[in-house]
Amino acid sequence: MLYLLLSVICSVSVGVIFKIARQSSVNPKQIVLFNYLFAFLLCYVVFSPDMIIITTETPFVLYGSLGILLPLVFLFLIASIKNIGIVKTDAAQRLSLFVSILAAWLLFKEVFSITKLIGIIIGFGALFCVLYKTDNSEKADFKYPVLVFLGFGIIDILFKKVAAFTTVPYTTSLFVIFGIALLCMLVVVLYERFFIKKLFSVNNLFFGFLVGCFNFGNILFYLKAHQEFSTNPSTVFAGMNMGVILLGSIIGVLAFKEKLSKLNYAGLLLALFSILFIVISA
Repeated sequence: MLYLLLSVICSVSVGVIFKIARQSSVNPKQIVLFNYLFAFLLCYVVFSPDMIIITTETPFVLYGSLGILLPLVFLFLIASIKNIGIVKTDAAQRLSLFVSILAAWLLFKEVFSITKLIGIIIGFGALFCVLYKTDNSEKADFKYPVLVFLGFGIIDILFKKVAAFTTVPYTTSLFVIFGIALLCMLVVVLYERFFIKKLFSVNNLFFGFLVGCFNFGNILFYLKAHQEFSTNPSTVFAGMNMGVILLGSIIGVLAFKEKLSKLNYAGLLLALFSILFIVISA
């Protein structure tokens, strides 16, 4: 259970770092670049990926798609936290599981139980309630949490496909994906540096280091939690999603004084019930 708790803390910490970073003069793209640099290095040190087993049959299209989507959705995440705060962004990210669930139904013809259908219906209600505008959010741009919702859902589908490719260990695949994400962001940041004249900043390096460590820690502890609960993966799934929504809500409201309406609070409660129904149906 300790690994699961640490994974939740690492996940929420990423949002907290971005929230704090807003108070400094930072460049989000540079933070994302340095995040993947340190995550890439940590992945190499901790997992010791075996690159020899990479062959022509390796799903490079999947790797490339994830390598592009991961930093892109990270930027959406930053924009969402800036616009509507940690609470709603974390909820949108965790409710993105409905994208992969709907894909299983529409694309892979999975048969749903009544319990899972109830969970999905509650989940869409939760999403509406969580993202409903409060009095102080009339000018908030809600396209970013929607992009977070859709982006993380698509990423989840692609990672499931990567996990199904058992010829290459999951940790090696992760190392390659981090490398592609790093290269993509390097191109973007170098373009900004030489054509838009945006300078590198120590602040961006510092925040990128923190985000990279917590981002990698989230993955590491999540994998270890699944090993610890190998016979009951739904415990990890429920604990992770509920834990992030609850801890993110507590920190957002208490530490950053984010304003939520009664409908928003109802949405958070519905999100927890939705995840619970989906886990029970597994």
